[in-house]
Amino acid sequence: MAIARPRTPGVPAPDSAPTAGATPARSAAPRPARRCRIRPLTTLAAGLGLAAGSLGLWSAGGSAAADTAAGLPAPDHVVVVVLENHAYSQVVGSPDAPYINDTLVAGGAQLTQSHALTHPSQPNYYALFSGSTQGIVDDSCVHVGALQAPNLASELLAAGQTWASYNEGLPQQGATDCRVDNYAQKHNPWFGFGNVPTDSANTMDAFPTDFSTLPKVSFVVPDLCDDMHDCSVGTGDSWLQSNLDAYAQWAKSNNSLLVVTFDENDGMAGNRIPTLVYGAHVTPGSSTATTYNHYDVLHTLEDLAGLDAHAGNSAGATDITGIWN
Repeated sequence: MAIARPRTPGVPAPDSAPTAGATPARSAAPRPARRCRIRPLTTLAAGLGLAAGSLGLWSAGGSAAADTAAGLPAPDHVVVVVLENHAYSQVVGSPDAPYINDTLVAGGAQLTQSHALTHPSQPNYYALFSGSTQGIVDDSCVHVGALQAPNLASELLAAGQTWASYNEGLPQQGATDCRVDNYAQKHNPWFGFGNVPTDSANTMDAFPTDFSTLPKVSFVVPDLCDDMHDCSVGTGDSWLQSNLDAYAQWAKSNNSLLVVTFDENDGMAGNRIPTLVYGAHVTPGSSTATTYNHYDVLHTLEDLAGLDAHAGNSAGATDITGIWN
C-alpha cells in the first residue's frame, strides 16, 4: 500500500530560496497503489551490439523490471523540452505562439497552475532534474561533476533504463564549456553531477530521426535565443515546431510523450509557468487546475519511467493527474 507523503502548507522546500509571490505548498494526496510491469530494455545500441555511450545514449544495465504508478501510462519514450523566462499568460493563448496553442494545447493537456520554484534560472533546472536546487542560488558556472546526489539520469541508469540530453549549441558531445555563443551550461544541470556520464550530453544535431532509438527519458534544451530567453515567444514557438513536432506526432501513435515546460516566469508574482503534455494516453484538450511545481513534474517523470526512486524533494511530491485517458 502506498504511503502518503504530506507537505506542510506554507513551508517552502528546505533548499529552495523563497520568492515573492511564490505558490504555497500543498498537502500531498495519498499516492495510488503501484503495479508491476516487466518491460525489456530495447535500444539501437543493444540491437547493434554496441556500447550505449557510443550513441550518446546511456544505460547502466541491470534489471528491466520496473514499477509504474497506477493511473499513469507506461510510455516507451519521454522527451522533456525546457524553455525560458515566460509567464503562463505570455504563452498560453498568445497569438505569438500558434504552434504551442493550436497543436500542443489543443491536442494535448495543459497544467494551468504549474509553478517554478525560485529565481534565477539555474536553481530551477537543478530542482527539475534532481529534486533539489543543490544549494545553487545564481547562474554561475558550476564545478563539473562535483555533485553525487541522486537525479533523474542516475536513477534511470541504476534501474537499467536509458538517458540522454540534446543541447542546442553544445560545441560537441560531452563538452563541458560554461558558455559558447548562445549555448549556456547553466541550462544543463547534468554537468554538475559526477554520477551522470558527460558524454550522455549530445548536440541537438544528434537528436534522432528514428524516434524509436530515443532513450527512455531525454531532455532537449534550446539555446538562449530559441528557448525564448533572448529572443521572442514567436522564435521559440517556431523552433519547437521545426525541431519537435515530428516527434510529437509520432509519439501519439507510438506510446510516447512530449513534455514542454519553462524554468521560471518573467518575475511576475506567483512564478506561474506553462507546462504542457502531448502524445499517447493524453486526453486532447484537457487541463488540470491542480497546483504543481518542478518537484511534481520530476516525480511524474520518475513514475512514468517506472522508477521506484524519487530524488530529493520529489519524494514528497505528487503525480500529475487528470489529463490521462
